[in-house]
Amino acid sequence: MGEYTAIEVFRDGAVDWLTLNRSNRLNAIDGTMVRELWDYFVSLQSDYSCRIVVMRGAGKGFCAGLDLAWFQEAGATMPRGATAEGPGPSLAEVILKMRSCPQAIVSLVHGAACGGGFSFALASDIRIAGRSAKMNVAFVRIGLSGCELGTSYFLPRLVGMSVAAELMMTGDFIHADRALATGLVSKVVEDDELEAAARDLIGRLLAASPMGLRKTKEVLTKASEIEDLAAVIALEERTQMSCMEAGSFAPRIAGKGAA
Repeated sequence: MGEYTAIEVFRDGAVDWLTLNRSNRLNAIDGTMVRELWDYFVSLQSDYSCRIVVMRGAGKGFCAGLDLAWFQEAGATMPRGATAEGPGPSLAEVILKMRSCPQAIVSLVHGAACGGGFSFALASDIRIAGRSAKMNVAFVRIGLSGCELGTSYFLPRLVGMSVAAELMMTGDFIHADRALATGLVSKVVEDDELEAAARDLIGRLLAASPMGLRKTKEVLTKASEIEDLAAVIALEERTQMSCMEAGSFAPRIAGKGAA
């Protein structure tokens, strides 16, 4: 991994702890963070030694969204990473890399997760919220459409069309309890219990075979794009056969039956 300043990555066995590390700006997104996140998620595309990524924010919140001071100074039309050669990858490309990487991504959301920060949470596979979490589609509040960075793709699939439309059209915050009730997050804990909740989840995720975990993410992503049930079942069957052929299938026998 490269030398990062806007993010921090610590590898613990098969798990990467990825921290957005601009706490003095509430982890707001600037060009450096975009470039570093893109570099990191590109590095994961074929790195099967890492099985899980836990994404979190340093300091008082997850991510306040786009750093508007940087954005105005840079004169950018879209948030892009800075490189020696000029503009680098865009924030949208980071979101796509998050979805294409084979690792399960778990976001621990505390405090604000706004705009692009909310998009990071939406692009994750599992979200756990701290009690202080508040998330919103900030774009619509600054004169833009609420449809950006995959929000119109992810949010209706997670919470349904009516709630998604409300959040995207108003820019209102959704807090932890409602996020749990709508299925946006899978669990709510006190802020100081987020890491413990993540470690409990990690243990259960690692109980799956490496290939089984990768293939589950891959098929979940593909199946969400397919409307035909028969096509989804065929995809699932092909995936199960590939897992068996790879030798990752190990049935457990409990008494006289299989578990």
